[in-house]
Amino acid sequence: MTETAPRPAANENYLLISAFAAQVRSPLVAIAKRIADCGCNIAETRVAALGSDISVLVLAMGPWDAIAKLESALSRLEREEQIRLLHFRSGPKPPQTNLLPYVVEVVAADKPGILFQIAEFFQHHSISIEQLQSTRYRAMQTGADMFSAQITVGIPTNTHIAALRDDFLEFCDGLNLDAIMDPMKY
Repeated sequence: MTETAPRPAANENYLLISAFAAQVRSPLVAIAKRIADCGCNIAETRVAALGSDISVLVLAMGPWDAIAKLESALSRLEREEQIRLLHFRSGPKPPQTNLLPYVVEVVAADKPGILFQIAEFFQHHSISIEQLQSTRYRAMQTGADMFSAQITVGIPTNTHIAALRDDFLEFCDGLNLDAIMDPMKY
């Protein structure tokens, strides 16, 4: 006998939407309007200016028929508004009561591979990256190319925090990164 995934509740259907457009024409308003017009709601949204484009991530939720209507509306929107879209069915974020939220900030002289090495460190320690924002910029006084990242991680509750912090700071020292790791304060 094969088990099938339980059918979502009537209003618990999710559609993850990723959209990109030129900064002069942010896709946020057009997408939010289509979501509302189709009878769906927005569960989460992220907007970022990246290069010359605006990136919008939206998690829409609603009844299955409203989500299906939204999928059709997004296909029309992509054709009509010159927005690059990707969308697919998703689900709610599962509760993770076994993770402690910590904030990590890193600043360093920019060099290739910094973000990869940081992500690899956390993956090696079974720590999830929940949110990440990084940027490259020029230092005002010296003009040096700099790297900066703000990362929210989920640390398993059975992790020895002091030992992890020591390992992370030693790792950062080895790469000449200036970093901090602190509990998230709400």
